[in-house]
Amino acid sequence: MKSRILIVLVAVLLVFISCSRKEQVSSPVRIGFSAVSETFLFERWDKDMKIFMSEAHQLGAEVVTAQSAGNAQGQIPQIQYLLKQNIDVLVVIPQDKEMLGGVIEKARSRGIPVLSYDRPVMNVPIDGYVSFDNEEVGKLLATALVKAVPSGRYLLINGSIRDNNSYQVNKGVHEILDPSIAKGQIDVVDELWLDKWSFDEAAEKASKVFEKTDDIQAVCCANDMIAEAVIRNLAEYRLAGKVAVVGQDADLIACQRIVEGTQLMTVYKPIPILAERAAKLAVALAKKQKPEPERYFDNHSGTRIPFYVETPVAVYKEQMDTTIIKDGFHSREDVYRK
Repeated sequence: MKSRILIVLVAVLLVFISCSRKEQVSSPVRIGFSAVSETFLFERWDKDMKIFMSEAHQLGAEVVTAQSAGNAQGQIPQIQYLLKQNIDVLVVIPQDKEMLGGVIEKARSRGIPVLSYDRPVMNVPIDGYVSFDNEEVGKLLATALVKAVPSGRYLLINGSIRDNNSYQVNKGVHEILDPSIAKGQIDVVDELWLDKWSFDEAAEKASKVFEKTDDIQAVCCANDMIAEAVIRNLAEYRLAGKVAVVGQDADLIACQRIVEGTQLMTVYKPIPILAERAAKLAVALAKKQKPEPERYFDNHSGTRIPFYVETPVAVYKEQMDTTIIKDGFHSREDVYRK
């Protein structure tokens, strides 16, 4: 009799385990992905999110996205919406580095891990930050200019004051330039900061500098959109191609300028590598795993944030075919306008 009861109990237990496994299989990881961005970056983030979703689906996860072009204030209700979608992990591209603290804390209080993508959320603990090495981006920008213009007058145009990446890039720029500045080899005519990542703001502020002086040999731009604004200004003074200009993001128009000779270099950040890694990290965090980071990041929250770092690449005219075109980031026909 006892043996029969034992057999029945074992059978019930096996059925329970089997049902539990089926329930796990039928309940994939659910990822919430939030992005509010400046209009000019909307296409960029759309590309990131599509790659992210493809990788996440291959890992058996579902992705609920909330994406719009707008201001930082609009990202708060966007994330609140995602928190109601039964998500297991939240991935955020913050437009403003500080504004999301309250809603991020709400997510984590519910046991939902938060992964910051490309840009860090500041002043509140998060579970991870995945991005390219932005200080290295700054170093690559400045190194290109110092090699091309070892002595001369420089204009520095930084990114948005609302984006922590701007400060990281700026730090890298100065690490390379400051020794030459101290020796008097480089004279910084002006150093500008933008309120937002705005072409119009960059063009207006650069124009005011050129109205005062066009005796400038190098311009360090925080991204390729700013470089475009600067090069348009230079064209008015017939200086396009005569002044060394650098940027980042490998925008198509920037790549075209590089092969044509009006822009010296762009810093290329392979998006598929970043997006695919972010998807893997999101799934791992949802499963309460903690992948080992390359380093830790201080986001002023009092907690060391795991920082998963990818490496940016400097692309000059000579490397265009073997990097950007080889990776399929842009086609050869588009870059060379053929």
